[in-house]
Amino acid sequence: MSVKNAMNQYVIADPKLCIGCNTCMASCSQEHQRHGLQSAPRLQVMRNRLDSAPVMCHQCEDAPCAQVCPVNAITRENDAIHLNESLCVSCKLCGLACPFGAISFSGSTPLDIPRDCNTPKALPAPQAPRAVSSFLDCVPGIRAVAVKCDLCSFSPEGPACIKTCPTQAIRLITASLSENASQQKRLNAMNVFPAGLTSFSAPDTEAKQ
Repeated sequence: MSVKNAMNQYVIADPKLCIGCNTCMASCSQEHQRHGLQSAPRLQVMRNRLDSAPVMCHQCEDAPCAQVCPVNAITRENDAIHLNESLCVSCKLCGLACPFGAISFSGSTPLDIPRDCNTPKALPAPQAPRAVSSFLDCVPGIRAVAVKCDLCSFSPEGPACIKTCPTQAIRLITASLSENASQQKRLNAMNVFPAGLTSFSAPDTEAKQ
């Protein structure tokens, strides 16, 4: 009986190939907005003195974000961890539980209500305070919705960041690719030892004269 591989797919980026152009962020934002989802990019390009690379969801096997979500808005589907924006209740527990800071929050307003809508039966909404952090900001009338990488599961062409990266620095890692890499590492390890060596020699424990 075969056992289904439980490994999730995930996306990685090579900092040596990344040129920090932010094309991946722009394409991610545009692709999700085109499908009626939050426009906030699901990855962030980070830089240091020498390198740059986008940081995104690791699609964890144990998925701490899914474990703490009180409404089961985060689930494992099609070998990836997906977040249902419609179920999000803005508790922000998933973002606090994520060990990689890969979950952010984007504001959402009702589609049919204009932003400047007021009524004589209620005082106007106060002016929004200065933005500090998506975890701390609280804007009247706007619901904070969690966003994380979903590998563009709605697109048959795969993640938009991979398609648009001009240097091909971003790759999708599947279970088969991971197994091939592990096999290659084992083969490389065999070449480290001389031919015919089958066991390690015991260390010389005799006391020096």
